[in-house]
Amino acid sequence: MSFRSGYIALLGVPNVGKSTLLNQMLGEKLSIVSPKAQTTRHKILGILHRPQAQLLFLDTPGLHLSKKLINKKMLEAALSTLHDADIILHLIMPQGEFKPLDQRLFEEAKKLAKPHWVLINQVDQVAKEKLLPRMEQVQKLWSPDYILPLSAKTGEGVEDLLKLLVKSLPEGPAYFSSEDLTDRNLRFLMAERIREQLFRQLHQELPYGSTVEIEAFEEKEKLISIQAKIILTRESHKGMVLGKKGAKLKSIGQKAREEMEAFLGKKVYLQIFVKVMTGWEKNEAQLKNFGIVE
Repeated sequence: MSFRSGYIALLGVPNVGKSTLLNQMLGEKLSIVSPKAQTTRHKILGILHRPQAQLLFLDTPGLHLSKKLINKKMLEAALSTLHDADIILHLIMPQGEFKPLDQRLFEEAKKLAKPHWVLINQVDQVAKEKLLPRMEQVQKLWSPDYILPLSAKTGEGVEDLLKLLVKSLPEGPAYFSSEDLTDRNLRFLMAERIREQLFRQLHQELPYGSTVEIEAFEEKEKLISIQAKIILTRESHKGMVLGKKGAKLKSIGQKAREEMEAFLGKKVYLQIFVKVMTGWEKNEAQLKNFGIVE
């Protein structure tokens, strides 16, 4: 078989399991995940190497139709991903009503005449007899090229998906080295580990008004020193991040450091500072500065 390669976009409403699926396919934790919606904020490229193919996955932010600048820009970034993709994977839940955004994603894919596959995620959480009505509903609504049930969490159906993707990609060269996992640098990936802990450990609303910047990254033979800054929108949030006598920040740092060490395979010395920058999420220049929009 000739070598095949191409871009595959992962799209869906918030918390449908896109990042979990990406990590499952790569066999490596690249995208951060948490039980909260919209954990993914950036467009992330994950690279999977197979003997006769290179699959380039574009994990997009969890999206919703909102008038906030940051959400509008994230939606624009996700929809622009469709232009780059050879195949569009549209993740949905196994039950419940579809969101208006699901219809919007389908319409955008149809406009571009791209292969549109619907993946029914979380099949490990529903009775098998409920899947057929869901598949019939999807077929009637959108008539996608494929409807595939799977579980991003357990891996059920994921290998079948990958085999079908390899067969369906166009012939082409390998765009990245066989050692590459992503096009993102280590600073970005380590900042994401801290941001994941903000989502996991803090109040529901707080993480959405925060971002993380790596100010220093120094790699030595046996140790990596990282200096990071958590940026908040409000002064009142600072106490929540710090916690009583700094306990919450210490916990965030400890868990993030453990994740970093597992990924990097080295000891990490991590320092985290907290800064307030009012209105950064409403400022397009700052959104670009923090890499949230291009």
